[in-house]
Amino acid sequence: MIQGWCLPGEADPAFVAAMEDVLDVYKRPFDPARPVVCMDEMPKQLIGEIRPPQAVQPGRPKRRDYEYVRHGTASVFMFFSPTHSWRDVRVSQRRTRQDWAHEIKRLIDQDFPAAEKIVLVMDNLNTHRIASLYATFPAAEARRLASKLEIHYTPIHGSWLNMAELELSVLHRQAMKDRIPALELLCQRAQIWTERRNAAAITVNWQFATDDARIKLTKLYPSL
Repeated sequence: MIQGWCLPGEADPAFVAAMEDVLDVYKRPFDPARPVVCMDEMPKQLIGEIRPPQAVQPGRPKRRDYEYVRHGTASVFMFFSPTHSWRDVRVSQRRTRQDWAHEIKRLIDQDFPAAEKIVLVMDNLNTHRIASLYATFPAAEARRLASKLEIHYTPIHGSWLNMAELELSVLHRQAMKDRIPALELLCQRAQIWTERRNAAAITVNWQFATDDARIKLTKLYPSL
């Protein structure tokens, strides 16, 4: 299992520090005032068919022409709270710092308006910064939003530590694996998948802890 992960090739104190920080977040007891929310995003090409696919028939699988037509790209934002068995998928035409800032505002004001702080776990993408709030909103509003966040970044080569990445993988396999030609259809697929998964109260049973890391990933820890 470890071999499938993306890991540094040598001892890396920065990786270890960020990894243990995120693992400590996942060990926290449930606190409705400080919900843990993991965030990730992925691009999705909008692709249409030139010729209609041929349906499955006895003794013959579904057939699809290798030619296709591009209709641009979209960005899929995933917000996932393992403590609430809740996720929300949002689709945007872009993935700019302003898009991220507006999604964060929605997370704070609409999804968790009663939270004192939202404990946000995400990767180090350059748009995922408090500065993006200031680039999007007036200073007072940006400061208000920033004060509601407690941010924990996954380390470089450590995106597998983000539970939202696991949810994105499931979303892709179950709802977005085939060709989707239009943004509206992509949004519809995302909404249906989200509603069904939330209704089933599916969460992630995270088992990997700091003690496990210090044994299985001992080569990443400096020798003192």
